[in-house]
Amino acid sequence: MSFSSLFDGFNQVFFEVTFAIIPLIIIFFIFIISFKLPRSMLINLLKGFIFAFIGLLLFLQGVKAVFLPIGAEVGSFIAGLPYRWILIPIGFVLGFVATLAEPAVRILCKEIDNSSSGTIRSSLIMYTLCLSVGLFVSIGMVRILFGIPFYYLIIPGYIMAIVLLFFSKPSFTAIAFDSGGVATGPMTVTFIMALAVGAADQIEGRSAIGDGFGLVALVALAPIIVVMILGLFFPQEEESASIGDNNIEYIDVDKLHDTDGENNIDTTWDNEKLKENKKEEGKDDKNTKT
Repeated sequence: MSFSSLFDGFNQVFFEVTFAIIPLIIIFFIFIISFKLPRSMLINLLKGFIFAFIGLLLFLQGVKAVFLPIGAEVGSFIAGLPYRWILIPIGFVLGFVATLAEPAVRILCKEIDNSSSGTIRSSLIMYTLCLSVGLFVSIGMVRILFGIPFYYLIIPGYIMAIVLLFFSKPSFTAIAFDSGGVATGPMTVTFIMALAVGAADQIEGRSAIGDGFGLVALVALAPIIVVMILGLFFPQEEESASIGDNNIEYIDVDKLHDTDGENNIDTTWDNEKLKENKKEEGKDDKNTKT
């Protein structure tokens, strides 16, 4: 592959990125003008869009010129080997590595760590997602090798996810469904999907359309199930540990009222005792004068 071939179709990608990012620029400009935000924010916005535009342009061109063709070639080559079963462990490794390199996954894990004050570690969620995607990609490879119908996997998977909703902790169910979204990012989809299509196209009796596609749906389902299973075993007290980390002290209102009441009683008793003492002092003064 020559260097010049890397820019084949660059014009098309340029127009796609331009038309995708222009509506966002217009919306942000409207917000800045409507709310009279400072000019520095406008300058930072323009800088951000320039970086985002260049990044998207280079990434999508790299996907089109390199990731998709190489993924399809690798899948086709491995499926042509006499020991096709090697697709299963290779699928696991590629799913693990692609998820580990996914930018959206890293952002989600960092936000979870910050929001939970470190109770739910970013590394825990990160490796949970990587393992789950790797496992389900390998299951997808088993489906391609043996011609298992797609609904045999997807229907039980979603039934299992619905059942887990009633047993997993609420915080983990929310994280699970968000994880399913970020796991199907550009790094995972582009290479893994191309690998599956290439493998299905090479194996006799398989269809690139019917058997190659559907793997992305399994990748989206993987974190939902595995993260909710993690929520079943995550310690209950750790879930609310972030509250304790902020050194918040809780006061029992009933005890506070009782204490106030005791203080009022004690104060009343002290006032009565002072009156009695004054009366006795007055009597002593009279006796002394007499």
